Amino acid sequence: MPKDKEIAFPCPACKTIIKVNRPGAPSAEASGAATAADAPKGEALKAGILKRVTDLPPMPQTVFKAREILRDPRSSSQELAKILESDQGIATRVLKMANSAYYGMMGKVSSLQHASVLLGYKTLAEIVSLAGASTVLSSMLTGYGLSAGDLWKHSLGVAFGSRIIAAKKKPELANDAFAAGLIHDAGKLVLDPYISERKDEFDRFMEGESKPFLVAEKQILGFDHAEIAFELCKVWNVPQTLIRAIRYHHSPNGQGDDLAHVVHVADAIAMMSGIGAGLDGLQYELDDRTMQMLGIQEEDIPVIMVEMVEAVQRITGEMKN
Repeated sequence: MPKDKEIAFPCPACKTIIKVNRPGAPSAEASGAATAADAPKGEALKAGILKRVTDLPPMPQTVFKAREILRDPRSSSQELAKILESDQGIATRVLKMANSAYYGMMGKVSSLQHASVLLGYKTLAEIVSLAGASTVLSSMLTGYGLSAGDLWKHSLGVAFGSRIIAAKKKPELANDAFAAGLIHDAGKLVLDPYISERKDEFDRFMEGESKPFLVAEKQILGFDHAEIAFELCKVWNVPQTLIRAIRYHHSPNGQGDDLAHVVHVADAIAMMSGIGAGLDGLQYELDDRTMQMLGIQEEDIPVIMVEMVEAVQRITGEMKN
């Protein structure tokens, strides 16, 4: 997606539509900064980024209205179908996902109304979230070395992986785990142009000894993508349960809760599998204490990975057809 465009997607856990201005980072010429050393960092840079983020009327309206209907116990499948059918793009993606092998309804869902009956509102709400997020998260992020579609696949993998792990270890978190996993890297959408602007500095920092890209973010920008996502999610009114998980998914033993631990493991497994890794996947560290806390053994990782990869392949494969 071009850097000077607005992007929007629905929070998977609530009806809030997240809308972000993703302009290119201010150039040295425009800002009067001649070198990377003069560029703002830390709280000054963070404040500048937050000023560029707006919460404007929803786009697309279809997803927003559909999620309102799905949250209303008095609503009907006819109402939902009518709203979704008003946006052919969203309707097509929802039907493709509903008919994917992952949801076990291959070729059985003939209409949106039929989907709500066969799958139930809970599953359909998940599918609507995926359909709404897929376009936004498919953006190319050159600063992170992510081609178009990489972030979407990674986010999808972490969403499904988080739910798989939660279902096995923390069943009460399964729904929130999916939502947190889907938007855990939202901070990259707004940080990418600033990383691209400082590409040479990042390249120099990453040379030599192996180190996580997260460390480079903190050193050069003064904060990482999880920290800016934390601030953005507060602006977007994302539920607190998700905000903490997103903030601490790289350091769950800091002040993270159980959900942060779940997303951390899912993120690590997605990176290990090569799903949308990019530069951020280099030297990714899986916290042993998190493994112990969740009761996950090393032999569990390949099993979770296979389920995760299969889910991503099925969903993305169906969407291409």
